[in-house]
Parts: sequence; C-alpha cells; structure tokens
Amino acid sequence: MIPASYPPKDEIARLTASMLLEIGAVHFNAEEPFTLASGLPSPTYIDCRKLISFPRIRATLMDFLTCTVMREAGFEAFDNIAGGETAGIPFAALVAERMALPMTYVRKKPKGYGRNARIEGAMTEGERVLLVEDLTTDGGSKLSFVDAIRETGASCGHTAVIFYYGIFPETVKTLGDHGVQLHHLCTWWDVLEVARDKEIFDVDILNEVEIFLRDPRAWQAARG
Repeated sequence: MIPASYPPKDEIARLTASMLLEIGAVHFNAEEPFTLASGLPSPTYIDCRKLISFPRIRATLMDFLTCTVMREAGFEAFDNIAGGETAGIPFAALVAERMALPMTYVRKKPKGYGRNARIEGAMTEGERVLLVEDLTTDGGSKLSFVDAIRETGASCGHTAVIFYYGIFPETVKTLGDHGVQLHHLCTWWDVLEVARDKEIFDVDILNEVEIFLRDPRAWQAARG
C-alpha cells in the first residue's frame, strides 16, 4: 500500500539515523578501522542488511523511501523497481510492493550458465526503472547496474538508497554524469548528530569520526 503522508525530509533523516543506531547497524572504531570495499580504512561502518530482521523499523523506512522517491521523482515516474544484487533485493521488493509495480533484480555479473542473464524477472524495452540499493558511498558501484538495465532497452535515471555516505563530493557528479539522480534517507552527518544528542558513543570516538567525515581522504592517507 502506498503511504499517503510522510514527515519532511530533515525529520525522515533524523528518524532514519535513530533507527539505524537503535538496531546496532552503526559501528564506530578509530583504533581498529574497518576496511571499505575500496580497500581503504574507515572508522565508520554501516550494516543496512540488518534492517531486514526488524519488521517495524523495516516497514517504516520502506514507507520513507517510497515517499521520498515519489516526492522527488514523481508519483507516476516508474514502471519497474530493480534491486541490485544482493543487498538491494529485499528493499526493492518492499518498495515495489508499496508502489504496486513489477520487481526485478540485477546481477553483479552474468551467472555463467543458462540464459547468462544479468536481469532476473521481467523487464522490457521502454520501461522506466528505479534502481534500489541499501547504500552508496561514491556512487561508482551503481553504474554497472544502471548499464545492465539500459542494455535491455529500459531507462534508468534514478537510484534510491537508505543510506548515503554524504562525505565524498564526487558522488552526485559521478551519478549525474551517467544520467542518474540519487534519492536517499540519511547520511553519516545525520547519524553523527543523533549519536551526539543521544550520547550513544564515547565523545572521543565521535570526535575522531567527525575528523574523518570532514576530510576522509586525508584521514585515510594518514593511516596508509
């Protein structure tokens, strides 16, 4: 069912950050940094996959994501909702259910047998597709999914995520240069603000996280 009302964007961001903190999806550790997919260190880590195990929070955030997309892109802007393998698949299914639209998913690479397809489900030429993922860092990983969708003859000019890092200035440009608009619920800045307000982490840890967020490349370079 399509949600009929929703809070303003800043309240959605604050509530989303609070929910992610509540379920333990947010991890801060400056002493033993996490390794990102890029191989670079980070004192922050977010695990949006955890959301699938919390039905009340999951449902609320999917309402928020659906409403955000409709508000920013249009109520009749899409014909198909695609999830990126693997983290985007459950969230795409939940958004598709709310928007009463077909759902598909995009493989990271052809499976190597059978039809050797990257698109699973029914996607046809001319369809307007929304790509749904759990998060984005610099936007680069989304481009392969977008290209696979476009190879079917469908269009993909929008991607929606629960969490956007919000600290790499090239992200919006990377997606924009590829003709893709980003929609998101919250960023690291929202999480940091709520964490400070609720005193969830030690102040020293939060201060180090803020140093990283203000200049992640310099923070990473200082740690090799």
